[in-house]
Amino acid sequence: SFEGRVEVYHDGKWGTICDDQWDDRDAEVVCRQLGLSGTPKALSWAHYGQGSGPILLDEVQCSGNELSLDQCKKSDWGQQNCDHIEDAGVSCDPFTGTDAQLCQSDAGMVRLAGGRSPSEGRVEVYYNGDWGTVCDDGWTDLGAQVVCRQLGFR
Repeated sequence: SFEGRVEVYHDGKWGTICDDQWDDRDAEVVCRQLGLSGTPKALSWAHYGQGSGPILLDEVQCSGNELSLDQCKKSDWGQQNCDHIEDAGVSCDPFTGTDAQLCQSDAGMVRLAGGRSPSEGRVEVYYNGDWGTVCDDGWTDLGAQVVCRQLGFR
C-alpha cells in the first residue's frame, strides 16, 4: 500500500511513467500526492514490474515541493522514448509514518493482512525492504499478545 509502480490517469487512460530523470524528489511529490508520509525513494528499471498500456510521462523533474506531478517539469503527455522496462516506481517508507496498523520494532514493522477487521488477520513483518509472513511453528498466545501490543490493541 506504500510502494509500487507509479501509474497516472490522463485522457481516459492509465499509464506508466518512464524513469528518465526519476529521482527521490519526484518520489516525494508522488508520496505527498497520495497522502503518504515517510521517506520517499525513487526506484527505476521496473523495480515493481513492468506495466502495460501507454507510457504517459517521461523526463519528470520535480523540485520536491510540488503538490502533484502535474506541477512538475516533464515531457508532454504521451511524448516519450522508453519501454516498460524503464517504468518508474516509488516507496514511501512507512518507518517514519504514523499508520496505526504499522509499528516499528527491533524486528522491523508488523501489520495484519487479510482479516475481516483491522484487529485481525495474518501477521506480516517488514524486513530488509520486503513484507513477509510469520511461520506458525512455536506460535502461541504470547506471540499474538506481543503483536497486538505493537499494533496498539489491548
